Amino acid sequence: MHTVLVVANETLGGRSLIEAVRKRKERGDVRFVLCVPRTRPKAGLVIYDDAVFDAAQARVDLAMGFVHAEGMDAVGEVGDPDPYTATMDAVLEYEPDEIIISTLPETRSGWQRRDLVERVKQASGLPVEHVVSDPDSEGLPFRVTLAVANQTASGDELLEVLKKKAQEDTKLGRLFVVLVPQQGGDGAATQRARTRLNMLVSRLRNADLLAAGTIGDPDPFTAIMNTLQYFRVDDIVISTFAETKSGWLRADLIDRVRKATMKPVEHVVHREAVPAEA
Repeated sequence: MHTVLVVANETLGGRSLIEAVRKRKERGDVRFVLCVPRTRPKAGLVIYDDAVFDAAQARVDLAMGFVHAEGMDAVGEVGDPDPYTATMDAVLEYEPDEIIISTLPETRSGWQRRDLVERVKQASGLPVEHVVSDPDSEGLPFRVTLAVANQTASGDELLEVLKKKAQEDTKLGRLFVVLVPQQGGDGAATQRARTRLNMLVSRLRNADLLAAGTIGDPDPFTAIMNTLQYFRVDDIVISTFAETKSGWLRADLIDRVRKATMKPVEHVVHREAVPAEA
């Protein structure tokens, strides 16, 4: 079987990259290996390693769901933060026959400024195709919704809104990125957030929706802005308790996100009476 290593990050889902992958599939028996280097967020005073890894893993999971739906044989992994090290680690692990490296256009690509493609060619001795993708200008072949929740992640109100969004898309499919900000920065807070995240992602998948997710910074606004660094989304859904119980609403989260992102933001109110602050 011919093995193709695909290295990408912000350009995942870009039309140029998808076309390059589809062309390889048409050639015959081929397996794809996707490597996504971790990227440190730009917002926030503290870097939460779990959140950084989760964001990269969510990109891998969504990409795997998409290529499997296309009938392709693929595996994926999160790589080292340094794209060169991540690529060479994957070369040693999977022994590919060729490599596709996808970057943003030159004026916006840190990978191109670091001469990643030529360095990989010289070090690996393999054929390397450089694909330039710009999802901002090209658009994506599917819609992406960012769903943000914490203690309300178990609510049926949020699930029903997301299911309705998926049903509205008749031509383009819809992917869901779930974000659960941590309540605190300790290990217990991380575990609580991950439990809520896994629960909501599982419910979406059980409803036959393509979903993956990440925990995030304890500050929900910072968590959202960091997630938008990793994913290009069409709209945002934020789930909270009612105004009298919601710390997020008291912090004016909905309007702040609308103004900062210029994207449609839908607010879902969780009606169950549960003592909480988020």
